[in-house]
Parts: sequence; structure tokens; C-alpha cells
Amino acid sequence: MKAGGAALLAGMMALTGAAPTDLPQPLSIDLLGLRSERGQVLICVTRRPDHFPDCRDDPEKRHFSVPAKGGDVALGLVDPGNYAIAIIHDENGNGRLDTFVGIPREGVGFSRNPALRFGAPSFRSASFPIAASAVEQDVRLKYFL
Repeated sequence: MKAGGAALLAGMMALTGAAPTDLPQPLSIDLLGLRSERGQVLICVTRRPDHFPDCRDDPEKRHFSVPAKGGDVALGLVDPGNYAIAIIHDENGNGRLDTFVGIPREGVGFSRNPALRFGAPSFRSASFPIAASAVEQDVRLKYFL
């Protein structure tokens, strides 16, 4: 942020009494381990445990579809709170996770990279806080077939 912007932000916080932890913060991910650049990467960001990992019906969801390339992906500003991220490498571009006998045929990844056993991890094991500073999550995709 430029010096003038920082001064303006500090002045606004002084006038409103807002603490820095009340402000939306930048969220980004670093995609690691993509096996190809085919298709797209589907990203779900939620702070509601009952809508994780499939945030399709979450009224507050942030859903992104980006080209399948490794590296940094900016997800915008998010309000303070606890969040979890679920990622699908949709290699065939059909907009969903393909499975074979319940095993993902495409790559999957989650914030905090929890161990994957039988099914998706819990919201708790993938959640992370956003408070007073920018957050970047390194997410390593896993492929089972």
C-alpha cells in the first residue's frame, strides 16, 4: 500500500475506532503439485463447516474456476474469521470431481494439507484464521488414480 493510502486507512480507523482485525484481508493460495495444465481448477472457500468441502449451497461461498496452472492464485479480500478451502483439479473440464468406486480420479487439495484417508477432511482440520494480515495457503494437490 502506498504511503498516502496507509495514512488514509490509519485516519479512517482513528475516526471509526475500527481495529485492523475488523478489516477484510487478502487471501491467496499457492497451488502445488498439479500433474498437468489440462482443464481447470475449482476452488471453494467457506467459513461454514456444514458446507465443507462442497460449498455449492453455501450462501456465503466464494467459488472460483481458474486455469490449471501451478503458482499463486489471488482470492480477493475476505472478512475476518475461520475459513477452509477445497480444491479440485477438474482435468476434463466437466465442472465436478470424477470418482471411481468413491476414489477421486482427479486431483484434490485442501487448506493446511491435512492427511487424506477415507473421504474429505473435516472443516476443523482444514480451517485457518484470517485476522489482521494477508494470508496465503500452500495447497498441495493429491492424485489417487
